[in-house]
Amino acid sequence: MVSVRDYFKKKERLSEDKPPRISYRERIKSHKFTVFYRIFLVLVLMAAVGAALYLQWKNRVYTESVEISSVEVKIPSDASLMPFGAYLLTYSKDGASCMDTKGNAVWNQTFGMQNPMVDMNQNVVAIGDYNGREIYVMDTNNLLGRITTNRPVRNFCVSNSGVVAAVLDDTDITWIYLYDAQGNELAYFRTTMKESGYPINIAISPSGELVCVSYLYIDSGKMKSSVAFYNFGAVGQNSTDNYVSGYDYIDSVVPFAKFLDNKSLFAVSDDRIMFFGGAQKPVTAAESLLNDEVRGIYYGSEYVGLVFNSKESGGRYRLDVYHKSGTFRQSIEYDIDCRDILFYEDQIIIYNETDCRIYSSSGTPKYAGTFAKTALMLIPQKASYHYMIVTPDSIDTIELK
Repeated sequence: MVSVRDYFKKKERLSEDKPPRISYRERIKSHKFTVFYRIFLVLVLMAAVGAALYLQWKNRVYTESVEISSVEVKIPSDASLMPFGAYLLTYSKDGASCMDTKGNAVWNQTFGMQNPMVDMNQNVVAIGDYNGREIYVMDTNNLLGRITTNRPVRNFCVSNSGVVAAVLDDTDITWIYLYDAQGNELAYFRTTMKESGYPINIAISPSGELVCVSYLYIDSGKMKSSVAFYNFGAVGQNSTDNYVSGYDYIDSVVPFAKFLDNKSLFAVSDDRIMFFGGAQKPVTAAESLLNDEVRGIYYGSEYVGLVFNSKESGGRYRLDVYHKSGTFRQSIEYDIDCRDILFYEDQIIIYNETDCRIYSSSGTPKYAGTFAKTALMLIPQKASYHYMIVTPDSIDTIELK
């Protein structure tokens, strides 16, 4: 017979030997933590694999080019060629045309000009006659409109919205007019040698709101250049002639200025490169003095490149690359006479009729090779490391391997 006291003592010992009971809520909490931990490990693994693949792609070196397609096209010997987005723009005194990679004409525009001038802003191009009175505005799809001026055209530039800023000559006055693509006057102001100097270069932002004019004038017997900014949006309406900011440079000529986006512009003089920033009233962002003569100026949406004769043994030429903020990135030594230098996405492409060199934006060599045919123009395509190659007799599409 077991006493009641012994029974309860035995039961207490058995309960102490049993593992503690886990509540339903604690079980759910533990399950959720396990699932989260597994998902976290999977995400970390996927990120590591993705990073490894990206680094492998980024550091990949290409050794050959493969022709994917070729279309017979006769390029007129008197035609000038320009990359036009992923298309090809050809123009001459008699007209202009836009072609795709298959040689199909997207549009044709006839005109008669003595000295055609061209300005391009992303996917919009303007073509006008120096000393003429007509400017045609097109995008990659069709003709947007035609501008007729009341005075001879000396210079012009076009925005990605189709707004054209034109320098028009008069007897003692130089006028700067803004037109929309259909030829309607949007604004204008006058300049004189005595008041501001002669405009030697003009640039417009992609939106068409900001205009930069580089003036050259004589002040107290000294040559000066002035880089002036005009805002034709709401901010500039209360300013005289829409002038919002400007900078002077003594004993210097500034023949080149270009907007890279709506708030970034760079200018190059005979002794320095200047970067400006600001979407309303641009200010100086950076400036670097140049000790060597500039042989060429190239740019993309993010970077600017200046070409000099090389003083090193690594190549005949040196390409100094700057970010649009004004930060110097690197120098690239190369040894071919270039037809053009392109900044496209993460690529820096240097090429001529027979040779091609491609670097990453950090200066890492990606490809060095020759063309199978004479290359008149190279145009990067949307597919990675695919290019349209324009030859005298064909339009080829190649891929790097």
